[in-house]
Amino acid sequence: MKILAIDDQQLVLLPLQKRLAELGYEVKIETDAQKGLDLYESFNPDLVIVDINMPKISGLEVVSYIRHSKNPKTSIMVLSGDTQDDTITQGFELGIDDYMKKPLSLNEISARVKRLIGAPEIQNSVAKSEVMIQERCVGVVIPCYNEEERLLSDEFLSYIDKNSGYHLCFVNDGSKDRTLEVLQNLQKGREDFITVYDCEKNGGKAEAVRLGMLHMAKKTDLDYIGFLDADLSTDLADFDDLVKTIETSDFKIVSGSRISRMGADITKESARKIISLTINFIIRKILKMDFKDTQCGAKIFHKDVIDIAFGEKFVTQWIFDVEIFKRMSIHFGLKKAKEMLCEQPLKRWIHADGSKLSMKDSVKIVAQLGQIAWVYRSKKSYTKVSTNSDLEIA
Repeated sequence: MKILAIDDQQLVLLPLQKRLAELGYEVKIETDAQKGLDLYESFNPDLVIVDINMPKISGLEVVSYIRHSKNPKTSIMVLSGDTQDDTITQGFELGIDDYMKKPLSLNEISARVKRLIGAPEIQNSVAKSEVMIQERCVGVVIPCYNEEERLLSDEFLSYIDKNSGYHLCFVNDGSKDRTLEVLQNLQKGREDFITVYDCEKNGGKAEAVRLGMLHMAKKTDLDYIGFLDADLSTDLADFDDLVKTIETSDFKIVSGSRISRMGADITKESARKIISLTINFIIRKILKMDFKDTQCGAKIFHKDVIDIAFGEKFVTQWIFDVEIFKRMSIHFGLKKAKEMLCEQPLKRWIHADGSKLSMKDSVKIVAQLGQIAWVYRSKKSYTKVSTNSDLEIA
C-alpha cells in the first residue's frame, strides 16, 4: 500500500517516512506542495498525509485538489499543529478522513493509518516507537574546539533518534586535534539531522556560535534556533524545556539560568561562583535588566531575531551573550526588549572539567564589560562597531 506525505518541514517527514516504511508501507515524501501534487498524479497513493500551514499552497488546497482529481476517493489525513476549530471544520467539509494534531506519537499515527487504509500485505514486526512528531523544528548550534576526548557523541545521537524536529549543527572552531574527524563520523548516516560547519581557523566561541546561527537560519524548515555547550553542562532535556517555553509564548529569546533552587542540580566551583556573582551585578547595571545569569551556554531564539542578534561580529570573545541582549534593547527599545526576553531556571547544570574559560579569563571579563558599555552606549556607536571587525577582541 502506498502513502504520500506532504509537509514543508523535512524534520517532520523523515521520521514519519522511516516508521511507516518499517511497517511495510511504500512511502514517498515531499516538502514542496506543488511537487507533492505532481507526485500524487504519478504515484497514485492509497493515502495522502498533509500539513495545513505550508507556503504557496496550503494543505486545504491540496485536499480540495485531490477531491476534484481523477482519484477523488483517495484517503486523506491531516497532520498539523493548527488546532483552530474553523480550520478543522473546513478540512472535514472538504472531505478529509482524519485530523491529527501535533504533537503526537508515531505509534498513534501508525494506528490511525492502519485503521484508515488497512495493514500492508507484508507486515513487518517492529517494536513500538518512542518518537513524538512535534509541531516545531529546532536547530541547535554546538561550538567545538579540541573536543576530541570530551564530545558526548552517544548522548547527542540518542537524543536526535528519540526526539523529532531537531537538527544539530556542530561548528568545528579550527580545532588542532581530531575533533573534525569525530564530528564527521558522528554525522555519517544522519546527514539530514546533523550538520558539520568547519572553520579552518580558530575564531573563538563567539564567532563560532555566530557563524553557526547564521548558517542554520538559512534552513527554511526551522522555527527556532539556539546554541548549547558541547560538554552538555546543560543537558538536552533541559534545552527542550527552553524550546517548549518559546513555542508556547510570545518571547523571542529564552535563556537558561543556573540559579540555585530547590530541586535543581546546579554545581559550580566556589571561587567561580563568587566571580560570577560579581560579573552578573555589573552586567545588570550595563543592560539595565534584572538578569540573574546572562552567561549560561543554553539559549533559544525565534528565527526572526537571528539577524539582529548575530548579523554582525561581536566585540568580545566570551561575553557575547551580553552583546546579544544589548543589541535587542537597542533595536527594539529597552521596554519592549524586556518583554521579549525570558530567563528560565535550569533543572541541572554541572561545571565540566576542562572548561575553556579559566579564572584568569574570568577576571578579564570585567574589562570587556567596560568596553561593551562604551561601544554600545548609543545606537550610533553600535552601527559603527558592527561594520568594524577590527574591534573584535582575541
